[in-house]
Amino acid sequence: MEPSPSPSPSLSPYLRTTSDAYDAVAVRYAEFVRGSLDALPLDRAVLAAFAELTLTSGGGPEAGAGAGPVAELGCGPGHMTAHLRDLGLDAFGIDLSPVMIDLAREAHPDLRFEVGSMDALDLADGELSGILSWYSVIHTPPQEIPSYFAEFQRVLAPGGHLLLAFFESADGPVTAFDHKVTTAYRWPIDDVAGLAREAGFVEIGRMLREPRQDERYRRGHLLMRKGE
Repeated sequence: MEPSPSPSPSLSPYLRTTSDAYDAVAVRYAEFVRGSLDALPLDRAVLAAFAELTLTSGGGPEAGAGAGPVAELGCGPGHMTAHLRDLGLDAFGIDLSPVMIDLAREAHPDLRFEVGSMDALDLADGELSGILSWYSVIHTPPQEIPSYFAEFQRVLAPGGHLLLAFFESADGPVTAFDHKVTTAYRWPIDDVAGLAREAGFVEIGRMLREPRQDERYRRGHLLMRKGE
C-alpha cells in the first residue's frame, strides 16, 4: 500500500493539529467505528432520508433522474462512505488525515478516497449532488465555520443536499470540550441552522438524539438543501 500524499504544508495550525492527531489514532479509530451504525437506528434513518432525497432531486442537470457524485467530507476510514454507496449513492470520501485515507482505501478498494481539506476542496463549482459531513466540522474553531458553509455551497449543485452531524449544546453557547482525539466544539442546533441559512441553505429537517449510555453529549443532525 503506497502512502497517501501529506496535506499541504500551508495548512492552518488547527488543521495541522487535527490531521496529526487523527494520523496518530487512525488504526484504533477505525476499529472503534467499525459497525457503529448497527446500534443507531435514528442515525441510519436520517442517512437514508439524505440518500433518498439526493437520489430523487440531487441537483444539477440530472436532478430527478438520479444523483451525481456525493462526497463524504471528513470520511475517516471510509465506513460511512461505504454506507452511502450501499444506499445507492455515487459516493467518494475526502479526509485531512493521510493515514485515514490509506486505511479507507485498504478497507474499500472499490471506492475513491482523497486527501484534502473541506474548507478548500479540489472540486469544480456545482460538481456535487450531495455532501455528508458526519461529525467532521467538530474540531473547527467557531469563527471558521462560515467559510466551510461557503465552500459547501460552492461545490454543491443547485438543489443539492447537505447532511451535517455534530455534538449539540442544548443550553448554548458554543462550548469547547476535551474530545478524545483533539479539542472539539458543541453547538446549539439553532446556531448551526442559522449559519447554514446565512450561507444560502434551506433547512429540510433536523434530528436530535439523546446520548446513549456510552456517549456524553446529545447529537444534532441537520438536513439541508442548497437554494436554487
